[in-house]
Amino acid sequence: MLAADRRRIILEEVTARGSVRVIDLAADLGVSEMTIRRDLDRLADAGELAKVHGGAVLSNSGAGRGVEPLSAQKAVRDTAEKRAIAAVAAGLVDEGMTVAVGAGTTTLELARLLRGRRVSVVTNSISIFHVLTDPDEAAADPTSASAVQLTGGQRTPSDALVGPVANAMLERVRCDVALLGCHGIDPGAGFTSPNIGEAETNRRLIGSARSTVLLADHTKYGEIGAHLFARFADVDALIVDDGLGRTARDSLASAVPLTIAEGVAR
Repeated sequence: MLAADRRRIILEEVTARGSVRVIDLAADLGVSEMTIRRDLDRLADAGELAKVHGGAVLSNSGAGRGVEPLSAQKAVRDTAEKRAIAAVAAGLVDEGMTVAVGAGTTTLELARLLRGRRVSVVTNSISIFHVLTDPDEAAADPTSASAVQLTGGQRTPSDALVGPVANAMLERVRCDVALLGCHGIDPGAGFTSPNIGEAETNRRLIGSARSTVLLADHTKYGEIGAHLFARFADVDALIVDDGLGRTARDSLASAVPLTIAEGVAR
């Protein structure tokens, strides 16, 4: 199991149950307690949980246009929808392409599908970097690692690297396509983020690529973050899941080429 996948499972457990114990996680995941403690250290450093004696508990967070949810909390929401969207997006990536992949839980699912493919990835996501370069997986299969460039920068709650260092790096790369997530989509407000630094770096990701595709599950429709990073005219395509209602589909389809990832809605 990839270290990134193991940490995702830990986050799912702590989000669902509120707390976890090291001894239980070690038994469930078939690894040592020391490995689990290192995972908890990494997740605590990222602000995604709080360590306590013998385990960890869920961190508290706020809500609102100017507050970015922790990636741990977003990672366990609408996972089937995100995987369906990621599968459609992966079909847009041809062998030999250079792809800019923005931070986010849907784009993280995309990164899992890009493992082992002959593509180059530029990303500002630490989680995506780990998925594509996991040393344990690479040792088992040296051909599985994609060529990945990680920007530097300041880390946000959504696990993105942003700011002047990230932006300067992105100004010097040229990609075939940018595949980005978003916090909110609104017909009037466009594509938005609650984090001003992430919005600016998303604009640089868009500027680095010949075309841009946005990936967003249906819950993002009608949400408005505090900071605009793209208008509909800036985007070449949008992929959503089939949980999006007919009225919303019609509204979006009139503004941007829309693809529905089918097979999720009941």
